[in-house]
Order: sequence, then structure tokens, then C-alpha cells
Amino acid sequence: MNGDYKRFIINKSNFIFVGEAGSGKSEIAINFAKSLARLNEKPVHFFDMDMTKPLFRSRDVKTELEEIGIIFHHEEQFFDAPTVVGGVNLLLKDENCYVIMDIGGNDIGARAIGGFAPKVNQDNTIVYYVLNVYRPWSDNLNHIDETLSSILQISHIKLDKVHIISNPNNGISTTAEEVLEGNLKTVEMLGSLMNIDFTCVSDALYENVKAKTDVPLMPIHLYLTYPWNQ
Repeated sequence: MNGDYKRFIINKSNFIFVGEAGSGKSEIAINFAKSLARLNEKPVHFFDMDMTKPLFRSRDVKTELEEIGIIFHHEEQFFDAPTVVGGVNLLLKDENCYVIMDIGGNDIGARAIGGFAPKVNQDNTIVYYVLNVYRPWSDNLNHIDETLSSILQISHIKLDKVHIISNPNNGISTTAEEVLEGNLKTVEMLGSLMNIDFTCVSDALYENVKAKTDVPLMPIHLYLTYPWNQ
């Protein structure tokens, strides 16, 4: 795990990723889980709870995650019928493992964790709101407030549990300049309202961006790729 963000896992065992659809939650959750697994400190459980889209879901790389020892949890859907993944309550209160939860986009996906709010709001849990300023509903403060408020309302997550991850990208064609400009815009919009824990950057751009900024960085490898979008 990169030293820039390892400090954020101290005394935490549950990591929940929420945000706007298309913000990059799943890619970040996958990378985060793999980093925790490499620490080899305790078992890593990954919950794919995305019920909002048929593609770009963590379950697409389930086999790859299991090959490095990550315990993967998800339920198959029948068309668009919602499904509940089992084992969440038990593992959220188990301090002897790490839990990663990849939640579907917006307030629709956030419904999946509303019933677990008492455990989500405990001290051993971090809720990461993934913010990509290049997405339509994260490009200004009003849009961010509207999206985040709707997610918190439906999920019953407390605002003080939320940490921000900046993920400024335009897909596989993103440049280092776009990462830096997007992150600067994020900082300017949030101002003193909320701190940004770290900024995500493609592993191919990591060294370039690191040389130009002192913000904590999380290198991201893109796992959810398909032949038609490469």
C-alpha cells in the first residue's frame, strides 16, 4: 500500500465506497482491497453491492481478487430485481478482518446499506465519497451537495463519517494535466467544507503527477476494461 494513504487505515477495519454513478468507485475499491490484501495483516472481505448497472462492476474481476486471497461476496441479479448480499452485519463488527463495500451509484445504490447504518456509523468504519469533477453531477458545489445529501438521506450515514476521495479522470485517455487541474478544482469547490484524504491517479501517470504535487496520491490500476473501450 502506497505510503501516501496508508495512514488512513489506522484503527479502521471497514471501508465503504459511495458516490455518483461513473465516479470510479469500483476501480478504487478494487485497488484498495488489493492493497490491503498485500499487507497480509488479516483477511480481506469484498462486498460488491452494486445493483445499479450491468457493466463496470467489481464482480467482473472476482476470480482475480480471489486468486490473491480476497474473499468475494455478491449476489446474482435477475434482470433489475434488487438482491441482498449476506454476511454484512457479521463481518462489519469483526475487528479481525478488513471489509470493503462497493456500493452502487447515487441514492439508488445507497439503499443497499441503509439497514446497516448503526454499524456503518461506528468508529472503525470510513465512508469514502468518490468525487470526479469531470462527471456531470460533481462539477459544481450545488451538484455535489445534492448528490451527497441524497445518498446520506437514503443510507442513514452520518455526514461526519464521510471522507472525500478526489478522482479526477476522463477515462483511459486522461492526462497528468487533467488530473492536476481536476484536483485543483475539487479543492477550490470544497474549500474548508471537507478535507480530501487523497487523490487517485492512474498508475501510468503516478510518477509524473507525484513530481508536480504534494497531495497524498493513490495509484490506480484499471481492472474494469472491455475490448470496446480500450
